[in-house]
Amino acid sequence: MTSEPRPHAKLRASYEDREAVAERLREAAGEGRLDLEELEERLEKALTAKTYGDLEPLIADLPAQPGLARSLGSAPPAPDGRPLVLKGGIHGANQVGRWQVPPKVIARGGLGGVKVDYSRADCAWPETEIEVHGDMAGITIIVPPGWEVDTSGADPGFGGIKNKTTGERLRGAPVLRLTGTGGVAGVTVRHPNRWERRRLRDNPA
Repeated sequence: MTSEPRPHAKLRASYEDREAVAERLREAAGEGRLDLEELEERLEKALTAKTYGDLEPLIADLPAQPGLARSLGSAPPAPDGRPLVLKGGIHGANQVGRWQVPPKVIARGGLGGVKVDYSRADCAWPETEIEVHGDMAGITIIVPPGWEVDTSGADPGFGGIKNKTTGERLRGAPVLRLTGTGGVAGVTVRHPNRWERRRLRDNPA
């Protein structure tokens, strides 16, 4: 029996497609599913992939990532006023890559944690809210330099609310307002770290 041709596999991959796969590989390594040698080999292939057919085999043997921002080849969801709900559950959830920010995001850390990365997000709102519930595993929020972060509306809980952002708000940049509670594990808001800045530089949007 021969497999049917997959025209989808011949479509050209974007920067965001490559980054989404690379992020899943890093998460898989953190879960113990890939060793360092496998991670490096797959990352090199992911960041130089040209088509979806090049990317798909790199994550074919990995469980689907809950909360992955988007699947290969799909467009970012349009903000329609409904909140985006991210649940960490047992395995965790990530909202990364290119996505459109709704007026409100609800993030529940659960046992696996949640990461919300606004570095490449499209935000059409002058102000956007993220309601946090740190729970047992916590929440990490990454914002670009120039964004203003207001944590005054959030209860620190046991884990606390750590705002590590610096600098003044750039003209036209959004204001991110935190509500909710830090829970047991807490919430951290920061700018991209060195590794993340390198990825952004090497894969410009």
